[in-house]
Amino acid sequence: MTMVERRKFRRRNRNPIDDGPEEPPIEPLESRDRRLERRRAEDKAALAEETAHAAEEAARRSAEEQARQRAAEEARLQEQREAEAREEARRQTTAKREEIRKRLRVHDGDKVTAPATASAPVEAETAPAQAPRSPARKPTPLWHRLQEFTVNPRHLERHRIITAERQDPAHAAFDVLRTRLLQALAERGWTRVAITSPTKDCGKTFTAANLAISLSRQQNCRTMLIDCDLRRPSLHKVLGVKNPGSMGDVLRGLVPPEDHLIRMGENEIHAGRNIAFGFNGTVEPYASELLQSPQSRTALRHIEDEFAPDVMLFDLPPALYYDDVMAFRGQFDGVILVIGGGITTEKEIRETQRRLGDDVPLLGTVLNKAEGSKIRQYTY
Repeated sequence: MTMVERRKFRRRNRNPIDDGPEEPPIEPLESRDRRLERRRAEDKAALAEETAHAAEEAARRSAEEQARQRAAEEARLQEQREAEAREEARRQTTAKREEIRKRLRVHDGDKVTAPATASAPVEAETAPAQAPRSPARKPTPLWHRLQEFTVNPRHLERHRIITAERQDPAHAAFDVLRTRLLQALAERGWTRVAITSPTKDCGKTFTAANLAISLSRQQNCRTMLIDCDLRRPSLHKVLGVKNPGSMGDVLRGLVPPEDHLIRMGENEIHAGRNIAFGFNGTVEPYASELLQSPQSRTALRHIEDEFAPDVMLFDLPPALYYDDVMAFRGQFDGVILVIGGGITTEKEIRETQRRLGDDVPLLGTVLNKAEGSKIRQYTY
């Protein structure tokens, strides 16, 4: 076949390539002026939002400040009203007390001006020792006019006042301590007993409260328990008393003891009514200076003269903390030392005895939290 005879080339028909959907056209670039205008609008919106947020924050702070000022003003007015009420109550109490004293003076004046009988000198000669004691028993009505607080047995149980319900056999240890203490005081003619421990967490307040309630069941025995742990007062918390007042003001002579001391009211634990407490709810940063001040000596002497307690218990701070016990050393006759089992070391006991001095009688040592059965946890 020659070249002339070759078949003519024909292009085959092919389907066009399917490249998918067409892409949208590219938008033209944003102009410089429009870009600047957009940025200015965004900055303006951000500034407006920030300004609104600052205004809201300022309004919130202003409202909080106004609320705080209102609360402070209400608290100030409430405190002022309470102070006025206390002052009015104090004035009324002072007026009543002055009236009672006038009546007593008139009554005593009648006795003095009454014609003497032939037996009067004989009585003075036959019983000279009873004369100093009779004036102390005369103000007995003050004891019965003391305010009372409600006793909550469940609260006492939560704070381990085991002498309240007397169901725990360990209460017998406090009854033994009570009996031996009364015997020791009667032999020596003493009334004031300090209760302390070498360090904290030994249970001195626990011991003082249980011993006081045990003493309250003793007939013809008037007992007082005064919280002199002025740096960390806790006796009122143990016995469930709110708003206990300031024992420091009593020691300073600013508050009469009859306005501060409080008795145990009617109760289900069969505790006696012949017990009074001097609670404290105010922390005294200069406790040692107050405890050894002449005002404290005068206040305690006034309490003895007015109420004639047979036993005065003082719940003191730990002996190795600060110098409060040493400062108060001249105000008590003897001391009961509470030792924490597993806490107190022999060195701490010796140091406590050294600080108390050889002239301070150790009336008893209470071993608290001892290992073993419950009856051994509170031994004397």
